[in-house]
Amino acid sequence: MQPGAWAAAAAGVGGVLALAPTVWVYLASAGCRFGVESVPPRPVAIVLGAAVWPSGPSPLLARRLRMAARLWHSGRVGAVLVSGDDRPEAGQETTTMTRFLVELGLPERVIVADPHGYRTWDTCVRAREVFGIDRAIVVTQAFHLPRTVALCRAVGVDTVGVGDPSLVRRSRSTAYGYVREVGANAKALRDAVLRPAPARTGPPGERSRLAQP
Repeated sequence: MQPGAWAAAAAGVGGVLALAPTVWVYLASAGCRFGVESVPPRPVAIVLGAAVWPSGPSPLLARRLRMAARLWHSGRVGAVLVSGDDRPEAGQETTTMTRFLVELGLPERVIVADPHGYRTWDTCVRAREVFGIDRAIVVTQAFHLPRTVALCRAVGVDTVGVGDPSLVRRSRSTAYGYVREVGANAKALRDAVLRPAPARTGPPGERSRLAQP
């Protein structure tokens, strides 16, 4: 084989390997991604954290929270777990998320915060091991949804999900999100195989409220 052919073959193999994690997350979440009006009911909605601005949730995070509020108001979920990084340097994501959901009409008693959901993998593991969740709807952006569903299912949570497309008003952020997912999917597959402990484990939190039959 000529050197150029070897190079082309190597490039082809590299491309296949680079795309394999993305193929995995889409296959692992196939049939589990829905719209807000069609998603099957679950006891809990898990809302993944995102950037917080001084004025409140960033536009993408606000859209996630509005979807979660619609799920609760429609009776598709009975409680909401908001998961993110609540450290001051991260903008206190879960505190902000809780406040915003209350403004959308949810009573505080149905909202539980996980302040140590530093990564998607951590959120999924802690949802099961700390909060006792075994069935849930995850709520995030559409570009993030396959990875989130795949990881939560990998840890044993019967997961379906709803994703906000965010295409009209946040097209630049959405395009960046899809590009970023290629690398994030590789880390996700590694997490699913190696199953690392989350950054914070902690004692059981709100199991009685969230671990519903």
